[in-house]
Amino acid sequence: MTTHAQIDERSLAMHRLVADKIRAEPALFERAKQTLARWRVTVCSASQPYLMEWERLMAQGMESCLAVATENSQRAAALRQSSPFAGILTNQERFAFLKKWKHDHEAP
Repeated sequence: MTTHAQIDERSLAMHRLVADKIRAEPALFERAKQTLARWRVTVCSASQPYLMEWERLMAQGMESCLAVATENSQRAAALRQSSPFAGILTNQERFAFLKKWKHDHEAP
Protein backbone atom coordinates (compact mmCIF):
# COMPACT_ATOMS: atom_id res chain seq x y z
CA MET A 1 0.00 0.00 0.00
CA THR A 2 1.35 3.42 -0.98
CA THR A 3 1.63 5.97 1.82
CA HIS A 4 1.08 9.72 1.54
CA ALA A 5 4.81 10.21 2.11
CA GLN A 6 5.60 7.93 -0.84
CA ILE A 7 3.11 9.77 -3.04
CA ASP A 8 4.67 13.10 -2.05
CA GLU A 9 8.15 11.74 -2.78
CA ARG A 10 7.06 10.53 -6.22
CA SER A 11 5.36 13.86 -6.95
CA LEU A 12 8.53 15.73 -5.99
CA ALA A 13 10.63 13.55 -8.28
CA MET A 14 8.18 14.04 -11.13
CA HIS A 15 8.17 17.81 -10.63
CA ARG A 16 11.97 17.79 -10.76
CA LEU A 17 11.72 16.04 -14.13
CA VAL A 18 9.13 18.60 -15.27
CA ALA A 19 11.36 21.48 -14.11
CA ASP A 20 14.28 20.09 -16.12
CA LYS A 21 12.10 19.86 -19.21
CA ILE A 22 10.80 23.42 -18.77
CA ARG A 23 14.32 24.77 -18.30
CA ALA A 24 15.28 23.06 -21.58
CA GLU A 25 12.11 24.38 -23.29
CA PRO A 26 11.07 27.63 -21.54
CA ALA A 27 8.01 28.00 -23.78
CA LEU A 28 6.48 25.16 -21.72
CA PHE A 29 6.27 27.56 -18.78
CA GLU A 30 3.75 29.56 -20.82
CA ARG A 31 1.73 26.38 -21.34
CA ALA A 32 1.61 25.89 -17.56
CA LYS A 33 0.41 29.50 -17.19
CA GLN A 34 -2.37 28.78 -19.68
CA THR A 35 -3.35 25.66 -17.75
CA LEU A 36 -3.46 27.69 -14.56
CA ALA A 37 -5.62 30.39 -16.16
CA ARG A 38 -8.07 27.74 -17.38
CA TRP A 39 -8.18 26.02 -13.99
CA ARG A 40 -8.78 29.30 -12.15
CA VAL A 41 -12.13 29.45 -13.97
CA THR A 42 -13.11 25.78 -13.85
CA VAL A 43 -11.67 24.19 -10.68
CA CYS A 44 -13.60 23.89 -7.41
CA SER A 45 -13.33 26.59 -4.76
CA ALA A 46 -11.35 24.34 -2.38
CA SER A 47 -8.40 24.35 -4.80
CA GLN A 48 -8.49 28.08 -5.48
CA PRO A 49 -6.08 29.11 -2.67
CA TYR A 50 -3.45 26.77 -4.12
CA LEU A 51 -4.05 28.06 -7.62
CA MET A 52 -3.79 31.65 -6.38
CA GLU A 53 -0.43 30.76 -4.83
CA TRP A 54 0.75 29.21 -8.12
CA GLU A 55 -0.36 32.37 -9.90
CA ARG A 56 1.68 34.47 -7.47
CA LEU A 57 4.72 32.21 -7.92
CA MET A 58 4.45 32.29 -11.71
CA ALA A 59 4.34 36.09 -11.62
CA GLN A 60 7.73 35.99 -9.88
CA GLY A 61 9.26 34.25 -12.89
CA MET A 62 10.07 30.79 -14.12
CA GLU A 63 13.06 30.06 -11.87
CA SER A 64 11.38 31.24 -8.68
CA CYS A 65 8.30 29.20 -9.47
CA LEU A 66 10.25 26.07 -10.39
CA ALA A 67 12.32 26.41 -7.20
CA VAL A 68 9.14 26.10 -5.15
CA ALA A 69 7.72 23.36 -7.39
CA THR A 70 10.82 21.26 -6.67
CA GLU A 71 11.23 22.22 -3.02
CA ASN A 72 11.17 19.48 -0.40
CA SER A 73 8.77 21.12 2.05
CA GLN A 74 5.23 20.64 3.33
CA ARG A 75 4.13 23.85 1.59
CA ALA A 76 5.48 22.67 -1.77
CA ALA A 77 4.00 19.18 -1.30
CA ALA A 78 0.58 20.75 -0.73
CA LEU A 79 0.95 22.98 -3.80
CA ARG A 80 2.01 20.05 -5.98
CA GLN A 81 -1.39 18.46 -5.34
CA SER A 82 -2.88 21.24 -7.52
CA SER A 83 0.03 21.61 -9.90
CA PRO A 84 -0.48 23.56 -13.13
CA PHE A 85 2.40 21.59 -14.62
CA ALA A 86 0.10 18.72 -15.53
CA GLY A 87 0.49 17.99 -19.22
CA ILE A 88 4.10 19.19 -19.48
CA LEU A 89 5.35 15.63 -19.70
CA THR A 90 4.07 13.61 -22.62
CA ASN A 91 2.17 10.45 -21.80
CA GLN A 92 5.23 8.48 -22.89
CA GLU A 93 7.52 10.47 -20.57
CA ARG A 94 5.09 10.17 -17.68
CA PHE A 95 4.60 6.43 -18.12
CA ALA A 96 8.37 5.88 -18.39
CA PHE A 97 8.89 7.85 -15.18
CA LEU A 98 6.18 5.92 -13.33
CA LYS A 99 7.50 2.57 -14.55
CA LYS A 100 11.04 3.40 -13.45
CA TRP A 101 9.78 4.80 -10.14
CA LYS A 102 7.84 1.61 -9.43
CA HIS A 103 10.81 -0.55 -10.34
CA ASP A 104 13.21 1.49 -8.19
CA HIS A 105 10.87 1.70 -5.19
CA GLU A 106 9.20 -1.72 -5.08
CA ALA A 107 9.63 -3.64 -1.87
CA PRO A 108 11.90 -6.69 -2.36
